Amino acid sequence: MGGRLTRVFRTFNVESRARREISKEKPTPAPRHPASRLDELADQPEIQEEIYRKDDRLLTLLKDVYVESRDPPVQVKDGGGEHLPCKQEEKRLTKLGHLGDLDVKKVPKGKISIVEALTLLNNHKLHPQIWTAEKIAVEYSLELKEVNSLLEFFVPFTVQEFPKETKKAI
Repeated sequence: MGGRLTRVFRTFNVESRARREISKEKPTPAPRHPASRLDELADQPEIQEEIYRKDDRLLTLLKDVYVESRDPPVQVKDGGGEHLPCKQEEKRLTKLGHLGDLDVKKVPKGKISIVEALTLLNNHKLHPQIWTAEKIAVEYSLELKEVNSLLEFFVPFTVQEFPKETKKAI
C-alpha cells in the first residue's frame, strides 16, 4: 500500500516539473584561482625563457650520478615434487567396508567414516548394554564427550511396516 502511495506522488506532474528544471539557467562555475591559469604563463617571455634554459651546473651534477642496480640473490625452493603436511595426522584403519575400492581405507584418529558411524549407531541401538559410549570411544579412537553427543543427537532410521488391516483404518 505504501509503495502505491509514494508512486502516485513521485509521478504527479512529472512532465511540468521536468520542463521547469530544463528551462532553468545553468549555474555559472566558480572562478578559478589566477595561479592555476597556464595561458597567462605562456604570454610572459621571462617565464618561458626560465623553463627552457639549461643549467650547466645541474647537468654536470647529473652526469656524475651513476646508478647501479642489482637483483637480490634468488633463493631456490626445494619442493621435491611433493608437498608434505606440516603436522602428520595419525591414521587408523577403518573397521568395516563392503564397497571394496570405493571404501575409505584410512581415517584420521578422532574421526570416523560414514559407514562406521551408521554401524556404531545401529549397534548401540540394538545392544546398548554391550555397545556403551566408553566401548565405542575406545574401539574407534574417539573422545568420550563426542561419542556421548553422537549417541544423543543422531539416531539411525527405522523402517516400520503397518499391517494391512490398519492401512484401511488410516
